[in-house]
Amino acid sequence: MDFMTLLTDTTAQLFAPTTAAYVLAAIGLNIHFGMTGLMNMGQAGFMLLGAYGFAITQGMGWNLFASLLAALILAAIYAILLGIPTLKLGPDYLSMVTLASAEIIRIIARSTSMTAITGGSGGISPQNFTNQFESSSPLPDGRSTILLWSYSNNVADSWWIRIVSWGLVMLAAWLTWRWFHSPWGRVLKGIREDENAVRSLGKSVTRFKLESLFLGGSFGAIAGIIFVLPRSVQPDSLGRQVTFYTWTILLLGGAATIFGPILGSCLLWVLLTFVKEIMRNAIPDSVISSSQIESLGWVIVGVALMCLVIFRPQGLLGDRKELAFNA
Repeated sequence: MDFMTLLTDTTAQLFAPTTAAYVLAAIGLNIHFGMTGLMNMGQAGFMLLGAYGFAITQGMGWNLFASLLAALILAAIYAILLGIPTLKLGPDYLSMVTLASAEIIRIIARSTSMTAITGGSGGISPQNFTNQFESSSPLPDGRSTILLWSYSNNVADSWWIRIVSWGLVMLAAWLTWRWFHSPWGRVLKGIREDENAVRSLGKSVTRFKLESLFLGGSFGAIAGIIFVLPRSVQPDSLGRQVTFYTWTILLLGGAATIFGPILGSCLLWVLLTFVKEIMRNAIPDSVISSSQIESLGWVIVGVALMCLVIFRPQGLLGDRKELAFNA
């Protein structure tokens, strides 16, 4: 077993763009669930809208900020259309509606009738929407090696996207910290604990829930952009499994915490990569194939997460008293 390769591949997940994208998606879900108590099972829907809003407008020649604004506007429209008829539902019904809505977006995006806009099931290739982002980099062209890791400076899975994605993570964590400790955040926590009590104080519960849904969805839209920048926009890559991974990350790190989504995402992908690399090096191909290793890796990590949920349901950084369902 090549220990250095194992160390390099595993630790690279700590600052990978995909890890950062899941952090942003989990931060958005933390606003929904951790702050407000909304059971959103369709975060992938916000991510898809953000990815398509950015990619399509970039293909039309818009500048980066206009494309980012388009993604956020789509997230806002989706939050309003989704929130107004569903926010008065109970958590079980809300989770089913949000899950179905995200699947509707994915199915529409991959349909043949939308091929001219979304690329259908084939998606949108990165050459159509990454040029402006790559050209905005202040880094020189070429490839750089820092410690154990070597990547292109600007192209595809690059240092530039790592800098931008983790810069956005730090900004999102700071904003979340400010919101959690603001009067607005305290109202959301009150809604999470007992929305009837908040309503009796004259607060518009529906308005606050809509604001929470939009802000959390906006982080989901930005996460979708970060997720697709090193790859193509492919609707099936942002299916319901992405929402389930995001929930896993949030519950692993701890809901209603600032650093829980960051710790959860880093730990999940580092652990998963470590387990898979160990099996690839230790188990011969004649015993288990590469595709079986992928599945078995998720099984092993899933069992570990089940043990965590059983013995520490509040997550690694969470407080059992902070969550309504543990009160």
